[in-house]
Amino acid sequence: MKKIAILLENLFDEHEVIYPYHRFKEDFEVLLVGTEAGNVYKSKEGFSLKSDAASRDVSADSFDALFIPGGFSPDYMRRSEATIKLVKAMHDQGKPIAAICHAGWVLASAIDLGGKKVTSYPTLKDDLVHAGAEWVNEVAIDDNLVTGRNPQDLPGVVKAFIKKLT
Repeated sequence: MKKIAILLENLFDEHEVIYPYHRFKEDFEVLLVGTEAGNVYKSKEGFSLKSDAASRDVSADSFDALFIPGGFSPDYMRRSEATIKLVKAMHDQGKPIAAICHAGWVLASAIDLGGKKVTSYPTLKDDLVHAGAEWVNEVAIDDNLVTGRNPQDLPGVVKAFIKKLT
């Protein structure tokens, strides 16, 4: 069974974790990977989820794909050297990576976005353009990357992401 890592940090967007988590569990093994193992992380609205593993304790070799939710959590994710190394290794191995909303911050910190077509929450447009990406105002699929703007893009992002895994 293929295995997906979903990154987790405080102030995550509930929709951007819960919807993909349960959809992925239908067909894949899913691990919630936080900065710390067994830590309880809270969403923007106060909903709690416990991480299964720490980013420093896992390897890109253990996963087939990576999902990065938004909210304000990507700002915390990109502060973790281990999380950035995991994202970079997943990308270097050409594995599918989905990033939604503010998760573009993690992509900009971890990988070379030069020439990549991506999207994000509109306020991140300048960050991604300055990182070399071509920002578009729709769900974007470019090589191994699938990106979305906000929770309304989740159906398209999740569908495209799963298609890359099958």
